[in-house]
Amino acid sequence: MYELPLFPLNTVLFPGTPIHLHIFEPRYVEMINYCAAQRCPFGVVLIREGVEALGPLAEPHHIGCTAQIAQLKQIGEGRMSLVALGQERFRVLDLDRESHTYLLGRVQSYPIDNPNPTGAAEYNRRLRRQFDRFVQLLQESGSNQLNLSQLPDDGALFGYLAAAVLQISPLQKQELLAAERLDKLLGRLTRHYRRELALLEALRTNRSVLQAGGFSVN
Repeated sequence: MYELPLFPLNTVLFPGTPIHLHIFEPRYVEMINYCAAQRCPFGVVLIREGVEALGPLAEPHHIGCTAQIAQLKQIGEGRMSLVALGQERFRVLDLDRESHTYLLGRVQSYPIDNPNPTGAAEYNRRLRRQFDRFVQLLQESGSNQLNLSQLPDDGALFGYLAAAVLQISPLQKQELLAAERLDKLLGRLTRHYRRELALLEALRTNRSVLQAGGFSVN
């Protein structure tokens, strides 16, 4: 168990993925300055109840991801922008709302379990095929903003990357982040990508029909 400054947000951070933040609240400026000086991570947790800014400390979900500051820039008037990289999952055991202006968690590392490596490997192969097709369809539509020159070999890191780029709700992403087992995570992702690909394929077909003049109102 260890203590970790917590940043409750309306977003989910996954291990191996970046997060870009604009910091302006004094309590979080204090927190980030502390983490930068100590070269220690902070924790990103999805808000369960409450607001991100200018209110009482929010109530977070209890599975989050540590974030290590990669870039930090002071932009004047007490504001800063940062880029941080997700590192590892953690589980919140206890919350301290009194000792600092920001939220402090007593947490423990929460690595994903892999009791079914054969099943996880099969889901991993299926998901990689789906992900390749997903990126291809985005490129064809001209809306691909993903910079994915090299995908992780590790099944869990690849799964977290695939989860990060999905256009689903924060609560759905939280369910993926909280998955206890690798085969369960990858299996859920294949179902999400099956739906996502069906939508993209339908949009591609409709776009092709429209371009070919296949619809008429006469």
